[in-house]
Amino acid sequence: MAVSLDVVALDKPEDVNVIVGQAHFIKTVEDLHEALAGVSPHLRFGIAFCEASGDRLIRRSGNHPELTRLAVAAAEAISAGHAFVIMLRGGFPVNVMNPVKTVPEVCTIFCATANPVEILVATTGRGRGVAGVVDGSPPVGVETDADVATRHRLLREIGYKL
Repeated sequence: MAVSLDVVALDKPEDVNVIVGQAHFIKTVEDLHEALAGVSPHLRFGIAFCEASGDRLIRRSGNHPELTRLAVAAAEAISAGHAFVIMLRGGFPVNVMNPVKTVPEVCTIFCATANPVEILVATTGRGRGVAGVVDGSPPVGVETDADVATRHRLLREIGYKL
């Protein structure tokens, strides 16, 4: 059986975070919407989910039209069965990962990032599937003691550590 590998660069503004994952049921988009809506009244999001059987539509939801449009465009570019894309503003993936992971249909989270991201998509005679992600650039060194102090200070300044 032959397989080809494609690279799909997700198009998103710099101030938007993206979560890409895999789920398995038509109600995924509603359950993800409920999970995200319960996090914060300030969170803005768009969701798209690629059905793998039946009507095979890209299901969509969200509370922000631009982010929903971006999620749908990303899902169309990926075009892999059961893949979902969430675009976020007004919050970070760290704020929503646990609620997203507790949605019963969610099988895998491939990435959660503000970085430019590329999705590696494998295509076979059966269809398309996410094989992996390229998220960000490779490291350029190991942090120094000064870098450690800066990291600790930043985490306290933004309220993630006491």
